[in-house]
Amino acid sequence: MTQPKDRQTAQVDLPTQYRPAEVEGKLYERWVSAGLFTADPARDPARPAFSIVIPPPNVTGSLHVGHALDHSIQDALIRRRRMQGYETLWLPGTDHAGIATQNVVERELAKEGLSRHDLGREAFVERVWQWKAESGGKILGQMRRLGDSVDWTREAFTMDEPRARAVRTIFKRLFDDGLIYRAERIINWCPRCLTALSDIEVEHAEREGELVSIRYGSGDTEIVVATTRAETMLGDTAVAVHPDDERYRHLVGKEVELPLTGRTIPIVADEHVDPNFGTGAVKVTPAHDPNDFEIGRRHSLPSITVMDEHGVITAHGPFQGLDRFEARPAIVAALREQGRIVKEVRPYLHAVGHCQRCSTVVEPRVSLQWFVKVAPLAKAAGDAVRDGRVRIHPPEMAARYFEWVDNMHDWCISRQLWWGHRIPVWYGPNGEVCCPGPDEEPPAGWTQDPDVLDTWFSSALWPLSTLGWPDRTADLERFYPTSVLVTGYDILFFWVARMMMFGLYAMDGVEPFKVIALHGMVRDQYGKKMSKSFGNVVDPLEWIERYGADATRFTLLRGANPGGDVPIAEEWAQGSRNFCNKLWNATRFALMNGAHVRGELPQELSDADAWILSRLQHVIAEVDRHMEDFEFAKACEALYHFAWDEVCDWYVELAKVQLQDERAEATRRVLGEVLDKLLRLLHPIVPFVTEELWTSLTGEQTLVTAAWPAPAQELVNKDAEMLLESLQRLVTEVRRFRADQGLKPGQRVAAALEFAGSPLAAHEQAVRSLLRLNPPGESFAATASLQVEGVTVRLDTAGAIDVAAERKRLEKDLAAARKEVEQARRKLGNADFLAKAPEAVVAKTRDRLAQAESDIARLEAQLAALPTA
Repeated sequence: MTQPKDRQTAQVDLPTQYRPAEVEGKLYERWVSAGLFTADPARDPARPAFSIVIPPPNVTGSLHVGHALDHSIQDALIRRRRMQGYETLWLPGTDHAGIATQNVVERELAKEGLSRHDLGREAFVERVWQWKAESGGKILGQMRRLGDSVDWTREAFTMDEPRARAVRTIFKRLFDDGLIYRAERIINWCPRCLTALSDIEVEHAEREGELVSIRYGSGDTEIVVATTRAETMLGDTAVAVHPDDERYRHLVGKEVELPLTGRTIPIVADEHVDPNFGTGAVKVTPAHDPNDFEIGRRHSLPSITVMDEHGVITAHGPFQGLDRFEARPAIVAALREQGRIVKEVRPYLHAVGHCQRCSTVVEPRVSLQWFVKVAPLAKAAGDAVRDGRVRIHPPEMAARYFEWVDNMHDWCISRQLWWGHRIPVWYGPNGEVCCPGPDEEPPAGWTQDPDVLDTWFSSALWPLSTLGWPDRTADLERFYPTSVLVTGYDILFFWVARMMMFGLYAMDGVEPFKVIALHGMVRDQYGKKMSKSFGNVVDPLEWIERYGADATRFTLLRGANPGGDVPIAEEWAQGSRNFCNKLWNATRFALMNGAHVRGELPQELSDADAWILSRLQHVIAEVDRHMEDFEFAKACEALYHFAWDEVCDWYVELAKVQLQDERAEATRRVLGEVLDKLLRLLHPIVPFVTEELWTSLTGEQTLVTAAWPAPAQELVNKDAEMLLESLQRLVTEVRRFRADQGLKPGQRVAAALEFAGSPLAAHEQAVRSLLRLNPPGESFAATASLQVEGVTVRLDTAGAIDVAAERKRLEKDLAAARKEVEQARRKLGNADFLAKAPEAVVAKTRDRLAQAESDIARLEAQLAALPTA
């Protein structure tokens, strides 16, 4: 780490301009090499523990703006707790991303003219590990660029040996407890990835299709069904109607001819049927629709599979061998030829499920798969939130959580992939089934199940497997349950509910985290979802390159309200960069003028010093409150306005006056104190610039482990606050008055100030400095005056402005204001306008009239105040 510097050295060391690229990389490596982010479970047991496990990004991934937001929030939390004296652990790692990673490597093989089957399973898996070593985990380096203060010594991977052992342990326990089973069920199937998908791996999107009404049977048993998937009719085994539907009650129990097949199928009554959809009668295909599968179970209907795993028709007949989307129009054409088509609606907008990884339309199909029986696990996960052991923030998000865990279906955990945790079940020669534990060997000669586990199965163990479970490690004892889980509300179901289920089960009822802090999605400045097709996607790495990591973080956190979406825009990132530059320049000014943090604060304080110290205490308390409530946007706003408006725009300007008189040394100490505490407060949000500035100011080695500020009530000074607020009102109003007189902001003019007993008299020098007012000379002659806060200000603007040009400008503005009044009065005097225009439009017109009348009065007064000569 850097050695302490004296004040003179610090002045020289701080460059004239802040260049993030020259600071951020070297600082981060210095932090890591010094072990500042490394947790020690044995260090000072009296210190409270605070731990976060990072939601593991896919090993195939790159840092996107959602990651940047998520990581900025977590880093702000962990850095603040570290400064508060907690033993902190922020644990990083990546997810093996079964489908995504296998797809990446298969695409690489395809470039070589190979498939995974050419290599064989063992060689293919080895190839994936090779890819992971060479190309995977790029996002980890990008996390460093963002400034993530994670403990790299504990980096984990969902497929490494400790995590694999945890997976085998939990599988064995669930299997032995009867909570894992194998059965033929209707599942979501991806014909491209050739694997089963869980419900949450299917994304539904509105698509234009067709709704075709088909006449089944004829004569007395004729019935019309409507379908969007005509190709599945080849596997129909019934027609279902609602039992209370009078239109079809006489047909229930009868058989009807199924067109194109030569089969007859029964008409059954089932309450699942919506009488208002289509004709009120639905075809039932148990092998290719989840709702139909349940109807089939209730009515003991046969299940006929008519498509293979590639979505190709297998039913004997003229359609055999056609792709499902080729078969659909062919079957409709054949039905049309037979006169079976009653109605065709095109386009017909309806929700279609797509594979989350490859966007292929998902095909429901009956398949032999492994499942987790979720009912008892989901109940425990719901109860932990209901009884307060786990708090969801913001609280209104709890309803969505309950909606999911209270209605969860059994979880399909098997995937027909080669990359992933292979299911630890072996089969004997006579159909025997064995599930050995992680330290047991399977019987010789038995065959392991070829499927792998759903990626979410291993990531559901993340809060405990990363801490050493199933062993009772020091990390597990010290840091479990973790303190808070920070994640987007969009994976509340994907990941959070599964971690709750497995954590509570594996740890005998102990929850995996105390708080679930949910944030929203990052959107553009207009609230629109980011999409490549919209052209509004933000690459955080480009922002880091252009504006720095601190500006990127500040922009994201300034929009982060609990559970709410986060709007961002590039000009806001530019503003955040300007904010960092403002901090840099203010601190550089302070150092150049001898600001320091040595010794106690002076006993005798000027009003300005007392005011800024008092305001600082309020800001410390406010930031603390917002950070505890995950209100990062409010914390950023408080810090931004205090730093920019109060410290830089007011106190630094007041300090410039005090640094020229007997108050200079006290001001240097107060200026150092304010910047010291301000930089500490900002450090969790903008760590790089604050580290560079704070070490220069204090001569200390690092801000990372410096103490978090606490408000000092003895420094709260209401009298000083009231006095400086009065001074600010005076200066602000006179500045406005100067502008009205046509004076430029930096233009100096002579002025006489009459305080008439006002306590602001003691601050005349500061007032004159802030307002660019010279003392009146012998030839002083007031041309304009005003009274504010009990102070009379008389200005001599003669020669300071071009009176003719100013008069011309004011007269032009006055003519425009009078025209606006005339137009507004004409509208408001029109009875038809008042009767027909929306109330908001009428109100806006009245507001415009009032504003224009006010402008006229102001402009006339300004014209009257202009010198006549």
